[in-house]
Amino acid sequence: MISQKDGSPIVTNKRLCLASASPRRQALLAQVGIIPDVVKPADIDETPQHGELPPQLAARLAHEKGAYVAAQLANDADMLVLAADTVVSVGRRILPKAQTRAEAEECLRLLSGRGHRVSTGVCLFAAGACVSSRVVTSRVRVKTLDAHDINQYLASSEWQGKAGGYAIQGKAARFVTRIIGSYSAIVGLPLFETVSMLAGVGFSVTENGEKNEP
Repeated sequence: MISQKDGSPIVTNKRLCLASASPRRQALLAQVGIIPDVVKPADIDETPQHGELPPQLAARLAHEKGAYVAAQLANDADMLVLAADTVVSVGRRILPKAQTRAEAEECLRLLSGRGHRVSTGVCLFAAGACVSSRVVTSRVRVKTLDAHDINQYLASSEWQGKAGGYAIQGKAARFVTRIIGSYSAIVGLPLFETVSMLAGVGFSVTENGEKNEP
């Protein structure tokens, strides 16, 4: 059982808010029988800080997203808030969440023929405070991409808003030669860690997706 600062137990949970508009994260939760009661994206500045390493950025943004939404739901003491952020990096270089075709193309050229890391931070808020957090880093290797590969993928527009300019669960899967780590974390939410965090505050679901009472 996880306790609040005053030592009293946090007893949950009947309701869950996902602090993300990502359909990928919603689909991953649904895969394990979890349907958020509320989906509320966080509006925060995601600019990396000077000298910030990729896992640190993922952890910080997940925390800030959760804190932002938890503050908006402060009057709903029974609501859990789950937040996450995914960062793609080559070495220490953090790749953007591509907003333009040029950004996506630059990302693909950087990823071509080499390995990179995907760090996903997850933070869980209960009773307005962060009660659990994790960062899961996985390694991905992409084949050497030729001009046809890149242009064809860019034409799909699947890269829009994606960290590193690609979505591993989509058309870019054909470029990936090796994964070491958590596939679901690369998609956007490490399921094992997330379910464990939720279980730690009494949240669980049955096999048919119905919530168990604490």
